[in-house]
Amino acid sequence: MLFHVTMDVNIPNDADPTAIDALKAKEKARAQELQHAGVWRHLWRVAGRYSNVSIFDVASNGELHDLLSTLPLFPYMEVRVTALCRHPSSIHDDDR
Repeated sequence: MLFHVTMDVNIPNDADPTAIDALKAKEKARAQELQHAGVWRHLWRVAGRYSNVSIFDVASNGELHDLLSTLPLFPYMEVRVTALCRHPSSIHDDDR
């Protein structure tokens, strides 16, 4: 199943910068791991915001939730999820 996921990150101003830098490094590593695994198919930064738009390819809503909750910055995220299905006019065979 494909999901369009928007993640807005809201780190408190009084958060420890060293701890946040460590979380960001872990976040990058986890995001790249999931991309290499093929479940995080697209990752796009939203210009001008600490936000991204992503496409995930997972088996279920539950799998997506479990995966998102493994992201180190998850406690600081507002996440919006939209389930997707193939458009009949699409020319791409891999957008199931």
